[in-house]
Amino acid sequence: MDYTLFIGDRRYSSWSLRGWLLFDAFGIPCGIRYAQMKTDDFEAMKAEMAPSRLVPAMKLADDTVVWDSLAMAETLHERHPDAGIWPEEASQRAMARSLCAQMHSGFTALRGACPMNLGRAYTGFDADESVLADVSAVTELWAMARATSGDGPFLFGAFTAADAFFAPVASRITTYDLPVRDVDAAYIKAVLGHPSVRRWYAMSVAKPEHQAHYEFDHADRPNPMAPKLTGTVVSGPASAAENANCPYSGKAVADDCVVEISNRMIGYCNPFCAAKSAADPYAWPQTVALLEG
Repeated sequence: MDYTLFIGDRRYSSWSLRGWLLFDAFGIPCGIRYAQMKTDDFEAMKAEMAPSRLVPAMKLADDTVVWDSLAMAETLHERHPDAGIWPEEASQRAMARSLCAQMHSGFTALRGACPMNLGRAYTGFDADESVLADVSAVTELWAMARATSGDGPFLFGAFTAADAFFAPVASRITTYDLPVRDVDAAYIKAVLGHPSVRRWYAMSVAKPEHQAHYEFDHADRPNPMAPKLTGTVVSGPASAAENANCPYSGKAVADDCVVEISNRMIGYCNPFCAAKSAADPYAWPQTVALLEG
């Protein structure tokens, strides 16, 4: 594997989401090192990704460490120029980089008051003027980017690093039910419906972390990120599955790792594979191939 990606809590870590999207959304394989934040495991992982002390970071095959999501985007673009990380057209590419840089360092009121929390969808959150001003500034940037492309649901037509960088903002606007125009709501729906974002959400459901300082007592509403179809992990022997091998790893299906999906019994090699597939079966092409094959 040419890359190892270091990430933290999928439910809360907006930076980790950006880093992972730079790989998954552009078809670049990587190994994953995950640890829950504020744990001994996370502190131990820091030693592996030094000199970086924050996620995301990536390690190359020669042990070079690249940290900071902007540096990761540029390094991956250099190594995979045809992956589509940045727009092809030069002026769009320059604008996309500018948007990412501004997202990287700005909108502190929105980010401070509305931390990413993929597991919640609040109602009645009272956003102050500084948060609303940040949302307005973000959507102005989105409109400017969309005006340059014309085609496609994303900022520059196809999904690029700019969309990866704003995906956590799209989730924040959804979680806290912040007011946006219909055109911005459509963009948010497209971003949150992107297969890679759906897979990240499914993994956050499969391995739910809890960090108290990211949780608030606001009333909840149904989570718009939740898929219409889910599965159920069932207890029982591996022989209950219609497949003998896990569609992800090729390893033998394990006991208690069978998922019932629309009256089909699909088996996986470990509890995490089973749980992420149950959370959103149609986010995973390997599972879809079994269901529709």
